[in-house]
Amino acid sequence: QVQLVESGGGLVQPGGSLRLSCAASGSIFSINAMAWYRQAPGKERELVATITNGRTNYADSVKGRFTISRDNAKNTVYLQMNSLKPEDTAVYSCSADIVLRGTVSSRRWWGQGTQVTVSS
Repeated sequence: QVQLVESGGGLVQPGGSLRLSCAASGSIFSINAMAWYRQAPGKERELVATITNGRTNYADSVKGRFTISRDNAKNTVYLQMNSLKPEDTAVYSCSADIVLRGTVSSRRWWGQGTQVTVSS
């Protein structure tokens, strides 16, 4: 019914930048909140950033370095990551709270994840 496809991960040196994208497709009526999470090996999943009706929130660990944005016409959310640190290394996943066509309730959908590795 819905697919979230992420792209943009990879290997980058400390201090570098990456831009992640997550495009939602399928039988979508509307999308409410969209967010990025990350999970490093041996650690719990962490909420990185959210965007809802233009309002954004960030984890303290990424404030001032990461920027979340979305293109509603494309059902796409982005995560611009600057000044990357080795501790940012993780699998990054997007989520979207989607109302399907013909329904009234919202359900959270997840992308498959994309690896970000920050290393020299």
